Amino acid sequence: MSLRLAVTLALLTTLPGAAALAADAATGRQLAQRWCATCHVVAPEQARASADVPSFAEIASRPGFNADALAFFLLDPHPKMPNMSLTRNEAGDLAAYIATLRR
Repeated sequence: MSLRLAVTLALLTTLPGAAALAADAATGRQLAQRWCATCHVVAPEQARASADVPSFAEIASRPGFNADALAFFLLDPHPKMPNMSLTRNEAGDLAAYIATLRR
């Protein structure tokens, strides 16, 4: 585990809900449609996306899903994701939107 990830997780356990409190899910939906819909199904009405990536509803419904942890993950995305250069607020907004899709 990287030092950055360890520090992030430590902060999340001491500040529960901090990112979610300031997040705007409506803005997150707009970001998802702009940045993520090519690969992920980002909304219930979206018909298609890449078959080998989870939908946002699947991500939100995973056991242990945490919008704050997801927001921090989005600041340093995995290699297959495009370099989106999200701000902290945008990452929080996107994570808040994904959280609304929890089944």
